[in-house]
Amino acid sequence: MPRHPTLTGGPVHHAATMHAREHLAGRIDRREFLTRATALGMTTAGAYAMIGAPRPARAAGRIRRGGELRIQQEVRALKDPRTFDLPQMANFTRGYLEYLVEYRRDGSIRPFLLESYAIDAEATVYTLVVRAGVRWQNGDPFTAGDVAHNIRRWCDATVPGNSMATRMGSLVDPGTRQMIDGGMEVDGRTVTLRLPEPDISLIAGMSDYPAAIVHPSYGGGDPLDAIGTGPYRPDGYEVGAMGRLVRAEDHEWWGAAAPGIGGAHLDSVTFLDFGADPADWVSAAGAGEVDMLSETVGDFIEVMDSIGWTRSEAVTASTICIRPNQRAEVDGRRPYADVRVRRALQLATDNDVLLELGYAGRGARAENDHVCPIHPEWADIGPAEHDPGRAIALLEEAGMADYEHELHSIDEGWRRYTTDAVAAQLRDAGIPVRRTVLPGTEFWNGWARFPFSSTDWNHRPLGVQVLELAYRSGVAWNETGFANEEFDALLRQAKSVADAESRSRVMGRLQGIMRDEGVIVQPFWRSLYRHQRGDVANAEMHPASEIHLYRLGFEG
Repeated sequence: MPRHPTLTGGPVHHAATMHAREHLAGRIDRREFLTRATALGMTTAGAYAMIGAPRPARAAGRIRRGGELRIQQEVRALKDPRTFDLPQMANFTRGYLEYLVEYRRDGSIRPFLLESYAIDAEATVYTLVVRAGVRWQNGDPFTAGDVAHNIRRWCDATVPGNSMATRMGSLVDPGTRQMIDGGMEVDGRTVTLRLPEPDISLIAGMSDYPAAIVHPSYGGGDPLDAIGTGPYRPDGYEVGAMGRLVRAEDHEWWGAAAPGIGGAHLDSVTFLDFGADPADWVSAAGAGEVDMLSETVGDFIEVMDSIGWTRSEAVTASTICIRPNQRAEVDGRRPYADVRVRRALQLATDNDVLLELGYAGRGARAENDHVCPIHPEWADIGPAEHDPGRAIALLEEAGMADYEHELHSIDEGWRRYTTDAVAAQLRDAGIPVRRTVLPGTEFWNGWARFPFSSTDWNHRPLGVQVLELAYRSGVAWNETGFANEEFDALLRQAKSVADAESRSRVMGRLQGIMRDEGVIVQPFWRSLYRHQRGDVANAEMHPASEIHLYRLGFEG
């Protein structure tokens, strides 16, 4: 097996080569191509070479060693990383708990703790080669056995909230809810995964934020006590206040000498929680209390521009979903089990208006199907309908015209404004609605259980990932209660198709089911913004809101 697979490396790269030809024919843009090709095993360098583009250069200027970086971000209670449900948790633990692969700002996926990965033409055999020379912070060598241990942990679907079991679903036995027999082999530095059915999403799933790699000694408790491979270690953590990481001076971090990695410039990183009001974040920036915002939102984008901070932007598939829970009971009835009620909620809302009122137009209209035009397999099935008159007719037919809906949301900025705008549109259509707004701590404790609520969803490289995580029957993050055998079967089919153009035809049917079944009101795709004071290197906004701490530093 070559250390870094190339286009001449055999049938494993057949799909990636086809994708390169599609790109060169002008049918897909650069980001789509990079995601497709690298998720299927092509190196980032090879992918850039195929499109005749240079690899992005590192930040201009010299990055000096040392200094403390202060980042504004929520400091949330931590838990077993495979159950992380917000990227803010992982942004802290990234300092010491690293990942097998890394999803990059340009859309590519590259090996990280892995030296390489390769996928056969049928997407049923994954060959993972572990990077040589990596050590845990306690001095133990990082081995293929450690990788295998983590993959087994991910596959344990008996653990409540373990969404990694959904990402690894093709390796999970539905009977035992553990890894399938014969699904993994370890030989030297190589881990081979043998899937019973094709799945092109596995590498992309390993890049997601709950996929942090932990030492075999970790038993699922406080991750602050977990041993990692990264350059920093925790040095204080207070929920709602601060979390601090300091350089692990007694640990020779593998990345410092690795070609194309490098970094770990800082002496320490401190995350500071200034609450949910973005005005307080801006005040902290203006007072010199922070060097970087984790995200800049709403009208505060222009405010941060005006004080001279440097803005970066990422076009993303991040979004908000206003969803009825089809299984929820309210006063002894299940109001959203009826598709006519769900469709009425969609028809009564205008996504263009929601984009403007909820997010000040900083993004793109979505179409109630949770697959984005920047996903390689997106299908254009036309715009979502807006017909308030038909919405009322459906509710009358269902005997639900007088039913008062209670719409929950978090009490934070654009999420609250968007949900307020949904409620206003429903009322304008003649549908009774009352709003319940909750603080973040209360909302996130029960985010998947509300009968009718809004939830923001993070960007993911592939559309099939999103549908698998959020809408397949019975998975941990299925907050809609949606269960549809045809949908599940089509999703399995879509995950088996390496060629994105062919996969798009299946995706069109999946998107159509999402809309016909009234699963969600999904109004827009978010552009994300971040500001830093001007001398923080490699701090650009990441499409999945990731903060790669080893890359950050001060210029000069």
